[in-house]
Amino acid sequence: MLSMDVALSFFGTAVVLALVPGPDNLCVLAQSAADGWRAGMRLVLGLCSGLVVHTAAVALGLAVVFQASALAFTVLKLCGAAYLLYLAWQAFAHARAAAEPGQRARLGGWALYRRGILMNVTNPKVSLFFLAFLPQFVTPAQGSITGQLIALGALFMLAAFLVFGAIALLAGRLGDLLRRSPSIQVWLNRGAGAVFLALAAKLALSERG
Repeated sequence: MLSMDVALSFFGTAVVLALVPGPDNLCVLAQSAADGWRAGMRLVLGLCSGLVVHTAAVALGLAVVFQASALAFTVLKLCGAAYLLYLAWQAFAHARAAAEPGQRARLGGWALYRRGILMNVTNPKVSLFFLAFLPQFVTPAQGSITGQLIALGALFMLAAFLVFGAIALLAGRLGDLLRRSPSIQVWLNRGAGAVFLALAAKLALSERG
């Protein structure tokens, strides 16, 4: 089991890392501003669920595969980049639809939840980050290493949920005001598309490091 000191230290560090601008919180910001805080929260739940996969990968040693195999890393990151390009295309399509009131169909809750999972799971950089970060807080004398890694992953998910959830609420409330103007709604969706494009390029060009 984790000691209280280690748990608090890790949780504080995780909160700070979640606040640093990155692919996940930028996507939450863009989605919430364009579609409201409820849409953003569904995306947040998906992103946090994706962290379960990365935690399991570290606990079971699967993340080492992406660290050791250039092919596995490249295949997964290109899949992730392709998915982000698809999201960018959707956002630009929504921008066109927003110019015609009543023409835009919003994504349902499950679709947004699945989007969050796919965005997170297809980013191999997250697995490599977990592989490098979580073990630093593991103390073999405290018991099962696997159990400690799972506990750390759960704490990271809680930190991410709290930070990303706050971003979704704030961006969603601001977006509610901005979306009253059709022209602003068009630019919100274009902005979301630009974010997805930038993230796709960043992921496609990323190295294992």
